[in-house]
Amino acid sequence: MILENISKHVIELSKQAEIDLKEIYDKIDEVAFYNSNRILSAFIENRVEYADFTDRNGYGIFDSGREKLEKIFASILGTEDALVRTQIMSGTNALYLAFSALLKHGDTMISLSGKPYDSLLKMVGIVGDSTQSLKANGVSYEQIDLVDNKFDLEKIKERLAKGDVKLVEIQRSRGYSSRKSLNIAQIEECINVIRSVNKNVIIMVDNCYGELVEMKEPGHVGADVVVGSLMKNLGGGIATSGGYIAGKTKYIEMIADRLTSPGVGKELGANFNQNSNFFKGVFMAPNAVKSALKTQVFAAYMLEHTGFKDISPKYNEYRTDIIQIIELKTKPNLVAFARSIQASSPVDSGVYIMPAPMPGYPCDVIMAAGAFVQGSSIELSADGPLREPYAVYFQGGLTWYHAKLGILMSLQKLYEQKLVNEDMMC
Repeated sequence: MILENISKHVIELSKQAEIDLKEIYDKIDEVAFYNSNRILSAFIENRVEYADFTDRNGYGIFDSGREKLEKIFASILGTEDALVRTQIMSGTNALYLAFSALLKHGDTMISLSGKPYDSLLKMVGIVGDSTQSLKANGVSYEQIDLVDNKFDLEKIKERLAKGDVKLVEIQRSRGYSSRKSLNIAQIEECINVIRSVNKNVIIMVDNCYGELVEMKEPGHVGADVVVGSLMKNLGGGIATSGGYIAGKTKYIEMIADRLTSPGVGKELGANFNQNSNFFKGVFMAPNAVKSALKTQVFAAYMLEHTGFKDISPKYNEYRTDIIQIIELKTKPNLVAFARSIQASSPVDSGVYIMPAPMPGYPCDVIMAAGAFVQGSSIELSADGPLREPYAVYFQGGLTWYHAKLGILMSLQKLYEQKLVNEDMMC
């Protein structure tokens, strides 16, 4: 049994955590209840029926379940329309699909949140020589860096006033960087500034890791296009693949034409018998996100109280996504932490993970992913690039109780390896 093998120092600290974190947990529960109300209401309003789970193969036409599902996603995300498809394989795939549909030769796009996530670098053409990058297809890329983890609003206003920018992109989550994630209030302020100087520029938000963490989504505050993966929050740990793109109808139609072909658009696409998983996943998503958030708060508390100081967010800081970053300073520490998470996983707990090349990443990555769905980061996982400051990006937690046990197991292993400070424990 797991608990019998956890030291009394770790157990006592966890008991104190439950007392100190109650108010934070209550706020997380409040948000989850609010979002559950929104999702259940969308299910009822769209009259979801058992027949909507039916497999549609071949061309996949006349799929009433898919149509209802996309209306539900649009409702959740505060947009007019949505694409929710098995054919969208990841968040990166969803972003590339949206960029490819909305940007043409000679257009300019700007990242308003600085350097994008690692897997987007080759897609944009910042690195590499892919013939299919945005750069190779004549799209110009610029970026405006954040200043003190905030949008540089004056520089944004100055640049957009020239009127030659087709699309701006905001990456809500930090990715593999040390900057803080951007909350909805910050995104809303930025969108209002954009609209004050440019009414026509397309505003796109990479929403990965942030769905249902707050009571609003980017679509509620004016984003034109919102993009994400079903292997994260809105898949609820049940969707086995897929992604979504939500937004204004005219943009979703353009993106659908890129996904299938002009003249066919949204009407085509087999569901591969995944409708049931997609419906169930988004229905369960508020609870999964709640568990993930409690996991990260608990982990931050435990690690802060055992000697880890370079942690973001702190356990009592406001959160806008499910990611917890811990700077471990050395390669051995990073590897040890990831292995401790792998060992506490329900799947592949006996796998001895090693740093290895990953598609889309410029350096080796170590990835703890003992998940039911490969690559699902709404499940308890930890990964980090093998580069300074050797930070691990810790996310997910499909159920609160598994995640708590996993953190206790991981902390025990770090305790045994003398990587935590026993003196700071209760």
